[in-house]
Amino acid sequence: MLIELTEEQRMLKDTARDFADNELAPIAAKLDREKSIPRELLKKMADIGLLSIIIPEKYGGVGLGNFELVLALEEINRVCASTGVTVSVHASLCTSPILRFGNDEQKQRYLPRLATGEILGAYALTEANAGSDAASLETTARKDGNDYVLNGSKMFITNGGIAELIIVFARTNPDKSLRAKGITAFFVEAGYKGFKVGKKEEKLGISASNTVELVFEDCRVPKENILFEENKGFTVAMDTLDGGRIGIATQALGIAQASLDASVKYANQRKQFGKLISEFQAIQWKLADMATDIDAARMLVYRAAMMRDKKVPHTREAAMAKLFASTMANKAAKEAVQIHGGVGYTKEFPVERFFRDAKITEIYEGTSEVQKIVISRAVLGRK
Repeated sequence: MLIELTEEQRMLKDTARDFADNELAPIAAKLDREKSIPRELLKKMADIGLLSIIIPEKYGGVGLGNFELVLALEEINRVCASTGVTVSVHASLCTSPILRFGNDEQKQRYLPRLATGEILGAYALTEANAGSDAASLETTARKDGNDYVLNGSKMFITNGGIAELIIVFARTNPDKSLRAKGITAFFVEAGYKGFKVGKKEEKLGISASNTVELVFEDCRVPKENILFEENKGFTVAMDTLDGGRIGIATQALGIAQASLDASVKYANQRKQFGKLISEFQAIQWKLADMATDIDAARMLVYRAAMMRDKKVPHTREAAMAKLFASTMANKAAKEAVQIHGGVGYTKEFPVERFFRDAKITEIYEGTSEVQKIVISRAVLGRK
């Protein structure tokens, strides 16, 4: 499949690459070490359109699609996966469901502010007892007059501690036997009474991204904040995860490309036994496998993004892209450390960070095992 970018797409990709190389690269290790991303950095990204790629122009966005989002996210993740996932969640998991399921008033209320970076977005589905089995979530939303009262907690929420807008999924029908049919999606704003940020997670990788527990204690949410329809939130959740999986596949793609780039650079500098290690067939074959896998993953990611833009079913394709890209990224990062030898195990070289960052791509937005379930059901013609 030959992909020829339009002038606009190339300009966007170049903008993202320039930002990644000039703004992110000099501080990526520092962000990882200090475990935070300055809000000013995200504002800079918003100012050049990197937070509003899929937001229509009438709401202050760039007005492009998921394919263009992928082009930009690959460049960001190539340098800093923590920043990449922060932007991906803001766009794929918060902005996208508003575009696909929100009413006109909700779009007008939130999209312009998401576009400028005035507010950052998050998505809260996972709970302690509802990970891969998201339909078993226990957070409740009880109707009380014109409000809903939320009680419960969420865990592993990316951007949760720094976002001003969170899409929260709660059970509006107390009959747990209904599972997915009793879940509703709500907009929760950070200032709402009864909402608080809990424990911040200490993680193996993507250390600069914000990952926290969210707690709801009689948190009152106006009924106007229902996204889509009552008891139909699981539809929103699953559609959104299709886009989120494309975003994480792109993150894996960026990490893998960074691993290859660093390996090529090092192999062309490091000498052993009187010659560059790039002259050894063992190294050449590692690089060949990495390059081939990256190209294959890129095609899967591009296909899934294009299908989402065309609004055709793409659950299977999104799962395939994430499964293959995440597996490939972990292999590439491991090989990058091996090619670097001893120094690859130190923080002097970025491949150590790539190795740590890669692992999460096999876990969040559905583990690799969940992706195989999704793919096999599609292959077998089962829902």
